[in-house]
Amino acid sequence: MNPKTLLAAVDHRPWPLPTQPWAMRQSWHDLLFAHWPVPAEVLRRLVPSPLELDTYEGTGWVGVVPFRMSRVYPRHTFAAPWLSAFPELNVRTYVTSPSPTGPRAGVYFFSLDAGNPVAVALARRFFKLPYFRAQMALVDQTLSGSGPIHYTSRRTHRGAPPAALVAHYAPTGGIYHSQPGALEWWLTERYCLYTVDRRGRVYRGEIHHPPWPLQPAEAEFEVNTMAQAADITLPDTAPLLHFVRRMDMLAWLLQPVPR
Repeated sequence: MNPKTLLAAVDHRPWPLPTQPWAMRQSWHDLLFAHWPVPAEVLRRLVPSPLELDTYEGTGWVGVVPFRMSRVYPRHTFAAPWLSAFPELNVRTYVTSPSPTGPRAGVYFFSLDAGNPVAVALARRFFKLPYFRAQMALVDQTLSGSGPIHYTSRRTHRGAPPAALVAHYAPTGGIYHSQPGALEWWLTERYCLYTVDRRGRVYRGEIHHPPWPLQPAEAEFEVNTMAQAADITLPDTAPLLHFVRRMDMLAWLLQPVPR
């Protein structure tokens, strides 16, 4: 989907598009949302104090989200084969922060592992996000009907906590769009991210994409120490699972959030 088409669809957004030009485009593929409920008091200790933890009916949630990216490139440039396509895996929770027009619900990342060291270096420098180098692979057998997606990741970033994921997942039903107020809508329909620098300054990064084309999913986790690396113990219960075949998105540069 080209940027003009993306920018024309805004009725689903909870607030208007940024007035500045977008800075980067990306396409996400074969994505799994795996979510677990985690007590709010546990997450509150791990989320920087300038941010307000967002909860659903009083409960915090942690997501482990593996996928692959393509067509990753800045505005006014083009996709480069050696830089613009690679797997990524994030561990996230949900937060809010003040805005002149009211609080804006967004995502806070405990970690983002990526299979491209150049992309990791650029994201750490320009987006102030906790990106880590990792050895990653994704094999998709769902389109041929011969099996699930096989996803593996092992963090290789020097000095970072060890973390790994070995998962097999696949969609189990048709595409649907979540309804406002439902848990899956609360978990997925978020149009900004937050990060906090070493001085405690809060930054917001706006994003834009169509509503998530969710599918119910199944998954098997052979290894999953991604949340553990962030000092989060996931409950011994089945996660809430959603699959997304593809999502095209635009991103804006970080902007400081007044306090």
